[in-house]
Amino acid sequence: MTELIPAKIWWTASELAEAGLPDLPGTRQNVERWIKSINLRAHPDFARKRQGRGGGWEYHWKALPSRAQRKLLSEAIAPSAAPAPARDEVWQWFEGLPEAVQDKARTRLKIIQAVEALEGQEGRYMAVDAVARMEDVSARSIWNWLSLIEGVRRDDRLPYLAPRHRAAKRKETRDEVDPDFMDWLKSDYLRLARPSFATCYRRAVRVAQSKGWAISPEHTMRRRYKEQVSRPTEVLARYGLEKLKRMFPAQVRDKTALQALEVVNADYHKFDVFVRWPGEAKPVRPQMVAFQDIYSGLILSWRLDLTANSNGVMLAAGDMIEDWGIPEHVVLDNGREFAAKLVTGGTQTRFRFKVLEDDIPGLFVALDVKVHWATPYSGQSKPIERAFRDMCDAISRDPRFEGAWTGNTIDAKPENYGNRAIPLDQFLRVVEEGIQEHNLRQGRRSEVAWGRSFREVFDESYARAPIRKATEAQRRLWLMGAKGLRGDSRSGELKFQGNQYWAAWMHELAGKRVIARFDPADLWDGLHIYSMENAYLGHAPAREKGGFLSIDEARRTQRDRAAYIKAERVAVAAHRKLKARDLGADLDAAPLPDAAPAVEAKIVRPVFEKRRGADPEAPRADLSAAQAAVVADLQTRRAKPNDQSESDIERFKRALELEAKRDAGEALAPEQERFLMMYSQTSDYRAHKKMMEDFGASYLG
Repeated sequence: MTELIPAKIWWTASELAEAGLPDLPGTRQNVERWIKSINLRAHPDFARKRQGRGGGWEYHWKALPSRAQRKLLSEAIAPSAAPAPARDEVWQWFEGLPEAVQDKARTRLKIIQAVEALEGQEGRYMAVDAVARMEDVSARSIWNWLSLIEGVRRDDRLPYLAPRHRAAKRKETRDEVDPDFMDWLKSDYLRLARPSFATCYRRAVRVAQSKGWAISPEHTMRRRYKEQVSRPTEVLARYGLEKLKRMFPAQVRDKTALQALEVVNADYHKFDVFVRWPGEAKPVRPQMVAFQDIYSGLILSWRLDLTANSNGVMLAAGDMIEDWGIPEHVVLDNGREFAAKLVTGGTQTRFRFKVLEDDIPGLFVALDVKVHWATPYSGQSKPIERAFRDMCDAISRDPRFEGAWTGNTIDAKPENYGNRAIPLDQFLRVVEEGIQEHNLRQGRRSEVAWGRSFREVFDESYARAPIRKATEAQRRLWLMGAKGLRGDSRSGELKFQGNQYWAAWMHELAGKRVIARFDPADLWDGLHIYSMENAYLGHAPAREKGGFLSIDEARRTQRDRAAYIKAERVAVAAHRKLKARDLGADLDAAPLPDAAPAVEAKIVRPVFEKRRGADPEAPRADLSAAQAAVVADLQTRRAKPNDQSESDIERFKRALELEAKRDAGEALAPEQERFLMMYSQTSDYRAHKKMMEDFGASYLG
């Protein structure tokens, strides 16, 4: 319900005296005496200094006697309430703000929470003053922030505390351009002849001068053109349909995607067993990444893969968090698969790479998990190595793996080495059975087990420990992961893990770096795209794959491409309002520029007096002989490359001679340079060169 307020909120003493309100004196002096008697000026909510000429004080209507307030309210008109924005709209607006603006809102919320914490003991006014001094902010600012969240749910306060200047629409301050001038310029530029923008602008200026249109500068027209015409529209109009089709992401076919508490540690282990891995021609030794609770020794999660990689670490860590919770500390091996930025972004490492300013927040850092790096080549630093030693005996030497065991060292190969390879499904079944037996085995002798199993020790402590469970937002963070991607330079399409992601709005991302959050176990769910400032941009669905012979998928792609092209055709037609013949008619009607006057020669070539007795028609003998030699040599060089009687080996020899002259520092004629450059790029030259390198100079005969 909208609160009823009087038309006038703040009153001076003179205005109160003249208003004739009940229970108030009728003169200014008596009103001032009444104000002083109740010490009204000591209340900042009800008294303030008057702004403007004359100064003085003014007082809030709520400080007046109750009968005077009722009199003012009886004359008031209820204001129309502005519709409150929806919660989703407010949070969506806040999510689109830069990180720096969001940090200001979080700082303000922290100050408000401090005021509320002190309010119960000292009162709001004293709490505001104390927090203002402690945080070095103005008390008036805190009061303003409190007014911003008045009536707002406690869990929705953060967006309302963000600086509101980001919500105000910027005032447009730019010159208008003549629409006829813009239409003529776009119609001329958006043609398959692909004229330059500068040339089209000059032609448009000629027509505009003849028709009286307003002419804007070229740089302004370039900027307006880029604002009005999208890149796909320009490509369709200037480069044709085929190039526009290439901007639409190609159909991806038949390729599947892969999937990946106090203190825990993790490491990779390579099994000493040959396994037949799908897609591999030879038997392989699989590797397992496992997370172990250090307190109890329980194996919390594990994953198998062909090689040690960060994707397997992510999947195993996700299983642990999903099944058990978020640990406080994690001890990791210093291998590259664990030091990948995808997993530990934002954490200082000693060996692999420095944390950069634009590094992407990784899984453990984002979940406030303290990462510790184990000492290199020190198995004692990782208790999980002890568990791996047990698995080498209990799992790798299982009788079901007889003939597939490789030995744990080169010198320990068994006599039946390589006789057998275990199918992957059977290997997985035995490994799962072995890890379960490892966790449930009785008689453990650790300092906390006392004869119990690892699972019993873990369950006892887990029941009373304060466990942090992953919320939906945190689950999205660790499941989606984080990896820096760059949009395709033409379409803005993103490629990741062998898949392609694209939406119609992503042309804005062409060539730009972005943050992508994704589900490694369900890459077909798409990517959520953020700017490098961590502002949300939109969702990019995965391009659906189809079989190589799938008619339905081909038809679906064709329909999508046709709709895409149709929309761009409509955009081209909207911009190109004039046809080429109309442009030509306007150019014919436009007067030609005035011809420039003929330029007279300013330099006169001097004529010198001939020597007495010399024949002007007789050429010098030495000069004529030199010219004749040059002409004969030039004709010989020009004819030689086109001489059909020259064999391949002779042409190669001639190229070698020219290369030797050039290497010796001799100058080659332009024709010789051209011949050598073109011939050295042919397959004949490369074949002869290879044969000469293999057989030496004897190859030339």
